Amino acid sequence: MTEENFAGNIIISLASLPDFLRNPILKKRMIEFFSLSEEEKKEIINNALEAGPTIPFPNFSKLFKSWLKILTTLSEEQRYGLFSAYIIEVSQSPQKLIAFHLDGILEIFLALEDNEKGILANTIKKIINNLDEERKRKILMVIPDNAKKQLKF
Repeated sequence: MTEENFAGNIIISLASLPDFLRNPILKKRMIEFFSLSEEEKKEIINNALEAGPTIPFPNFSKLFKSWLKILTTLSEEQRYGLFSAYIIEVSQSPQKLIAFHLDGILEIFLALEDNEKGILANTIKKIINNLDEERKRKILMVIPDNAKKQLKF
């Protein structure tokens, strides 16, 4: 990770915090995301995709679970905007997702409450189904089969 990866450094720091500190900070940063320029959003997403696999999985899993839970509290429009920004970036560079422990990520998703899983799954399916065929193909190639089953693809 480069020294200029401030967003990545923040992500690594957030992953180490206890829930009562991590959750409000993460939510504030997620809300701020919507006020950024497209270029800044893309930079943050790329930094997060670069930083994620470098975080020890126990810390990453706490951070990712917090992120998912916060996403379920956002409006559908915000959730769609944030998820689609990540999905579009991954569709352009699928190798960025391969570095992650995808089975572990699925386990984190499965540990959520049923209503939270439903909210997230509906948004993810809507985004993927709205992609052009080439991007959709690239995304579905890197999503593990067991995750596709959970999302009903």
